[in-house]
Amino acid sequence: MREHFVWVTTRRIRPGMLEEFERAWRPEPYPEGLRHAYAYWSEDGQEITGVSFWDSKEACDAWRDSEGEARRREAMEPYVVGEQEGFYFGRELAVPVR
Repeated sequence: MREHFVWVTTRRIRPGMLEEFERAWRPEPYPEGLRHAYAYWSEDGQEITGVSFWDSKEACDAWRDSEGEARRREAMEPYVVGEQEGFYFGRELAVPVR
């Protein structure tokens, strides 16, 4: 099985700010080593979880330490009330076909 390197971030955002937050959230330039990224919103639009898959932990760390990520975090700051993040190793689970 192929191992995945995953960065997960969950943020609480100010009420009514989901659209503005999403514009600020998009990375520029696109991070090297990032393979896939997903975003999931709570029903009330006040919590967003980002899940990104990377080539390696080093690629993710390089982005997290980059000027581009610093600018992105600065752009998101006015909309964020709280944040949690973590880096994980894992693999896909086989789900039986019915």
